Amino acid sequence: MSRSLRVAIVGSASSGKTTLAARLAQHYRTIWVPEYLREFVDSEARLPVSSDQIHIARTQVAREEAALPQARRYLFCDTTPLMTAVYSRHYFDGVDAELDALAASHRLRYDVTLVCAPDLPWLPDGLMREPEDVSGAVSALLLHELAVRGVAYTLVSGTPEQRLAKVEQVLGRPATLAG
Repeated sequence: MSRSLRVAIVGSASSGKTTLAARLAQHYRTIWVPEYLREFVDSEARLPVSSDQIHIARTQVAREEAALPQARRYLFCDTTPLMTAVYSRHYFDGVDAELDALAASHRLRYDVTLVCAPDLPWLPDGLMREPEDVSGAVSALLLHELAVRGVAYTLVSGTPEQRLAKVEQVLGRPATLAG
């Protein structure tokens, strides 16, 4: 049996990453890895600080590794260490060396990268979400990081149905179940 492809789903806050990851997992009859940052904020009841960033990124990767054996054809990853590095650069004016190295492995770790455009209605999400006006800056920084690191990506935008159709063009349609 061939290995499952790891699909990175990145983008600014409220760009539809979680919705897309869950929908793709259902569509392709596989699993997805939720964004650990959400759990961190809920369990710690605070926003992360600079020194938390490497822990958040490492935990995200560990959860991907644990999920990979259960994936069928694709493992959809709701965010990556690269996104953690982008947020570190934006909020903390830099990325520590260990996080930068983990983010640099993006090209080797993920087979496909999907970037969610910030074109959906912005929704606040408790403590975690930055103000709506930050999405453009974070998106621009993300696209710059992808270019600098030589990471190929597909931009997905529009309604959830349009996004799914775009990803189907990239990944192909799911196999139908017999009987």
